[in-house]
Amino acid sequence: MKAVKLATAAVLMLGIGVPAWATNATKDEAIAMVKKAVDYVKQNGPVKAYTVFDDKKGQFVDRDLYIVVYGTNGKVLAHGANAKLIGKDMNDAQDVDGKYYVKERLALAAKGADFWQDYKFVNPVSKKIEPKQMYCQPLTDTIVCGGVYKN
Repeated sequence: MKAVKLATAAVLMLGIGVPAWATNATKDEAIAMVKKAVDYVKQNGPVKAYTVFDDKKGQFVDRDLYIVVYGTNGKVLAHGANAKLIGKDMNDAQDVDGKYYVKERLALAAKGADFWQDYKFVNPVSKKIEPKQMYCQPLTDTIVCGGVYKN
């Protein structure tokens, strides 16, 4: 971590700007990735798509941005940052403030429109619990999501 901070400071002093690996993903990037993921499911089917989404070094993981797919029953079908969650029922999952974020996500998805959701979650890059905004798009009996951290 110290090396990353030093490298970022050196880059900034040189006037080059902050490198992509040192920045959080943006809301526009999250929207674009979710739309790309939905298209990927439509073109390749869920079995192939979920395998690709789960690949931490694949095209659907970029810094702290990754794809998560939930069934409308609250079960994790794909997760680009934590394979241990795949197959788990997350209905009772709460963030550090006690918010049932998966139940809320399912209720928002039931309305049938894309949405943003706020909660707190562990950032896979910093390994710290941070405020997060998740962009989700309902797709048949699933919800495809990608989020940004607001540290």
